[in-house]
Amino acid sequence: MPSDDRLDPRGVRFTAWITSGILVLGLLTGSWRILAAQTALFALCAFVGLRVNPWGHLYRQTVRPRLPEGDEQSYEDPEPVRFAQGIGFACTLVATVGYAGEWLLLGVTANALALVAALLNAAFGYCLGCRLYPLIRRLIPAGSTSQIR
Repeated sequence: MPSDDRLDPRGVRFTAWITSGILVLGLLTGSWRILAAQTALFALCAFVGLRVNPWGHLYRQTVRPRLPEGDEQSYEDPEPVRFAQGIGFACTLVATVGYAGEWLLLGVTANALALVAALLNAAFGYCLGCRLYPLIRRLIPAGSTSQIR
């Protein structure tokens, strides 16, 4: 069984599928309420912790017990995934504001960007935010924000 500080990549993809469905629903309806709910979920995962994600809980309780034990080496560091959730938060926040303010092009564009990223993760296991994370860490090393005055 993996430790709590590592993530099962199958669970990450499972949650990405559900997120993709929510984002498709938001794109089809243009509902700011749907995007606001997804924005809140992204915020919880990015700023509170990934364990609060209800889709992750659903995966851990119902799906993972039915799967063969995963290779411990394939489990992921949660920080890049939390960073990706932060990017999702930003995209869906812009989409929510766009839909609520009746700026349809802004809402659709931001919603579509979030959907593409979620689908890439769900279908191919390619996390855009996770790929950006090491680049951002090189540009802004840990602890450097405390030195800025």
